[in-house]
Amino acid sequence: MTTYLLVGGGTGGHVNPLLALAERIRKEEPDATVIALGTVEGLETKLVPERGFELLTVERLPFPRKPGLYALKFPARFENAVRSVREIIKSRKIDIVIGFGGYASAPAYIAAKRSKTPYVIHEANALPGLANKLGRRSAAAIAVAFKSTKLKGGILTGMPLRAEIESAIATASKSAAREHFGLDPKTSTLLVTGGSLGARSINNAITDSLALLDAAGVQVLHIVGGNSDLEEIKTKSLVRIKYCDRMDLAISAADLAVCRAGASTVCEFGSFGLPSIFVPYPVGNGEQRFNASDLVSAGGAILVNDADFDDNFVRDQVIPLISNSKKLKVMALAAKGASIADGTQRLYELVRSVLPPKANSHK
Repeated sequence: MTTYLLVGGGTGGHVNPLLALAERIRKEEPDATVIALGTVEGLETKLVPERGFELLTVERLPFPRKPGLYALKFPARFENAVRSVREIIKSRKIDIVIGFGGYASAPAYIAAKRSKTPYVIHEANALPGLANKLGRRSAAAIAVAFKSTKLKGGILTGMPLRAEIESAIATASKSAAREHFGLDPKTSTLLVTGGSLGARSINNAITDSLALLDAAGVQVLHIVGGNSDLEEIKTKSLVRIKYCDRMDLAISAADLAVCRAGASTVCEFGSFGLPSIFVPYPVGNGEQRFNASDLVSAGGAILVNDADFDDNFVRDQVIPLISNSKKLKVMALAAKGASIADGTQRLYELVRSVLPPKANSHK
C-alpha cells in the first residue's frame, strides 16, 4: 500500500490540480492512503475535506521580500515548518511527496530531501513560482502544465483536470447545459467569468454592453464572483450568478468565453475546445499573460489587456466573433489541438514511475 503526501494550496490554482490527482489515486489505488498538506489560510481548508481527504497544515510563511523583523524571524520559523513536515513523513510513513507550489511546498520539498523521500513537482503556471524553482534541483521528476513553461527538466503533462471536467469534455451536450442554467438551448451563448472572486473590469464592461449583446442575439452566462456587488439576475438574455459550482456545464453551454487567464481556466477551456478571449489580471508578475500564450499562439484564443477591455471592445471584437460560427469552429479546433485533456493521468503515471520499488509493488 502506497502513502502519498500531496502538498499545495492557497488558491484554487493550486488546490484543484492537487484534488484531481488525489481523486485519480483513490480511483486507481483504493488501498492507498492520500494525505494533503496545506496551510490554515488557504482554500484547501474547505475544498480538501469536502472531497473526503485528510488535511494537515503547516504555518504559512511567505519568503521575505525586504529586511525587517519578519525577515529576521523567518529562518527559524521556516526550519520549524521543515521539521513538522519531516515528522509527518516519518510518522505517516510517506512513500512520495507531490508538490503543487504554494506556501506549504517549500518546506515540504526540503523535508522530503532530508528524509530521502522522493518528491515530484507540478508547476501549473507558465511562469514558475519560487517554491518550485527552488525545489527543482532535487526533485525526482518535474511536471509542467504548459509547453512554454521555463522550468529545467520539466516534463509536459498538462494540467490535472477535475473528474467532472474530464467527463464533460467527452459527453457534453450544449443544449442540455444551457437548459440547466435556464438559457435558451438554441441561442449563441457568451460565458463571462473572472474567477471565484470576480474581475471588476470584466464585470463592468459586460454590464455596460448588455443591450448591445441582446440586440446582437447573444445571451450571457455571467459569473461575477464573490467580491462583486452586482445582483444575481435571470432574464431572457442574461443569467448572472455569483458563483458556479458546475463549471463543467457552464463551459459546455458556451460558444465563446471572456475570462481571466488563470492556469486552470486556460487548461480547462482549451481542453473543451472553447474559444476564449483572455483578459489577464494586470497586477502581480504577469503570469496570466504567459499562461495564455500557448493557446493564443495556436489560434485558439485572443489576448486583450485589462485596460483595453471595455464596452467598445465588446462591440467591435466580441460580438463580431461570437457571430462568426466559421471562425469559432477554427478556434475551437486550434484550442483543442493545443491542449492536454488527460493531464491527470499523465501526472499520475509520472508519479508512479519514480516511486520506490516497494511502494510500487501493487502493480
